[in-house]
Amino acid sequence: MRNALSTTGATRFARIRARLEAAQPERGPAAWAYEFFLFGFKQGWACLFGGLMLALLLATHLFYPKDAPLARYDFLTLAALAIQAAMLALKLESWREAKVIAVFHVVGTIMELFKTQAGSWLYPEPSLLRIGAVPLFSGFMYAAVGSYIARVWRIFDFRYTHYPPRWTTIALAIAIYVNFFAHHWLPDVRLALFALTGLMFWRTIVWFRPFRVHRPMPLLLGWLLVALFIWFAENIGTFARAWAYPDQRHGWAMVSIGKLGAWYLLMIVSFVLVSLLHRPAGKD
Repeated sequence: MRNALSTTGATRFARIRARLEAAQPERGPAAWAYEFFLFGFKQGWACLFGGLMLALLLATHLFYPKDAPLARYDFLTLAALAIQAAMLALKLESWREAKVIAVFHVVGTIMELFKTQAGSWLYPEPSLLRIGAVPLFSGFMYAAVGSYIARVWRIFDFRYTHYPPRWTTIALAIAIYVNFFAHHWLPDVRLALFALTGLMFWRTIVWFRPFRVHRPMPLLLGWLLVALFIWFAENIGTFARAWAYPDQRHGWAMVSIGKLGAWYLLMIVSFVLVSLLHRPAGKD
């Protein structure tokens, strides 16, 4: 079978996935239910790192002692490092995926340093493990997004039709990333970037394989769904007081729906970065 894994270097999840994909469910409703189960299993594994980080944010908000000698933010940083080390040691994650996490950590931390200085959001609690106003655990939140995209790309064997030339996607990602900084001094060209994104990708279909057959989805829709889930996660993160926007200084309020657009654009930057590792393959 094409997706069977017998290499000794395969991660533990890859071996489990190969066994699940080798199953022979009966045709009809049983096969549909099994494919739905396998889709959920793969999605859950792809967002494992982000899910654990989100659980840590909530758990420490609710139960972390206020008089603990180790600051909560520092505990989160050490816990994120411990999760990363454990996943590598247990072969739940590959070294290549760990490298993706490191790249996103750097990219995210640079943005955090600028945005906190500009007053876009703040980290209200003290800590020692930080750069300026940015605690180091924050970079892992961006890394979780990159980790998810890299994993889901590989696990679902993404294929594409009508994918634009790679150099145009790289140029778009650079323009989006620059605008995150430049709009504080220059006109915000976010609407133009949305329009350009739609023009470039309106025909692009991503084919993903939950079980045996590749299923199609417009790539623009897939990005929107992921951005929506990240927006939900951001509401949980701000509820846990991991960070706060200016309108949340004196009490929690839902994150503005306008942030969904920012996450959509950041999704594109993340996706293009991952495409440098996983070259977009065409549909057979």
